[in-house]
Amino acid sequence: MQRVYLDNAATTAIRPEVVDEMANVMKNVFGNPSSTHVFGREAKALIEMARKNIAQRLNISPAEIYFTSCGTESNNTIIRSCVNDLDVTRIITSDMEHKCVQESIKDLEYRGKVEVIRINIQKNGDIDYAQLEELVKDQSKKTLVSLMHANNEIGNLTDIKRISQLCQENNTLFHTDTVQTVGHYDLDFQDLGMDFASCSAHKIHGPKGAGFLYAKKASHLKALIAGGGQERGMRSGTENVYGIVGLSKAFDLAIDELDAHVNHIKEIKQYTIDQLKAAIPGVSFNGLSDDLDKSLYALLSIKLPFHDALIGFELELAGIAVSQGSACSSGAAKVSLVMQTLYTEEEIDQMTPLRVSFSYETSKEDIDVLVGTLKKISEKHQLQNA
Repeated sequence: MQRVYLDNAATTAIRPEVVDEMANVMKNVFGNPSSTHVFGREAKALIEMARKNIAQRLNISPAEIYFTSCGTESNNTIIRSCVNDLDVTRIITSDMEHKCVQESIKDLEYRGKVEVIRINIQKNGDIDYAQLEELVKDQSKKTLVSLMHANNEIGNLTDIKRISQLCQENNTLFHTDTVQTVGHYDLDFQDLGMDFASCSAHKIHGPKGAGFLYAKKASHLKALIAGGGQERGMRSGTENVYGIVGLSKAFDLAIDELDAHVNHIKEIKQYTIDQLKAAIPGVSFNGLSDDLDKSLYALLSIKLPFHDALIGFELELAGIAVSQGSACSSGAAKVSLVMQTLYTEEEIDQMTPLRVSFSYETSKEDIDVLVGTLKKISEKHQLQNA
């Protein structure tokens, strides 16, 4: 059976060049980076070379990058330190954020440490910029705005430069989850102007277990993990040397080949949209997912015109890996908060969300398999409702 992988927003296949780079480090550089002898210094040098390389790519100082295990750790560290150490008593966020951001904020809210304002979301999935502007004008409390750059479920892009300027004008801190966009766009963090951001290597064909957080100079964030004081006191624990090297290599490859990959993936995404519209009457798309300029080019959130809680299982039987855009609990399908935010219960009962996400390896043949299978499922539902 042919296997088709269309869940790259969840994780990507690690590139062979990255594997080779990491294997070389694993075989030849085994010292503890905190050790002062030559074995330790060799390991430490690789970490600092990776830090410098990534910083140059993002137009920031190496001192503003702290290596972590993933985007979740990075986001937790930023949000919790802003409240615990930087005197933030109010957070402005949305119900469209990644779960690690939502749960971190909920926990701080539950503990009574912070007031949380969740801004309105428009029907197309965009935030209400006018409301945000009014909210940040209130400077009675030290405030953190936490809004992601690209939504991981429907792909909507947020104008983070506009938000950064707004926050700077109103003495407000700004954190953005850039896990879905670092390595997918040629980003200039200095120009964008946010105070904090996050990255995870496995979203850009790098290894799992490696990521970084960006904190603007003099932000005074403090550690979430205490211990030996690694990462200049920000993140204790022996560094994942080969993972950090793999992250740097994956980032290099992503940016060096960016134009070719973007052109290929945009072509694949448009092909998917066109084929779905031709094959399935009534199909549409969530948020701005089908707008290649206003959404993440590597992600398409499909809105099928029928309800099928088992569609993920049906696609898996056909060898196709996608995301349903929902989580399962106790055997029952639970609609994601993003879908609950965009649609009424009645609307949700009449549709099935499906997230497909592409990479430079995705082919039109992969899409043909997906569309052909979805067409059969759609025809089955049409017969049942006839």
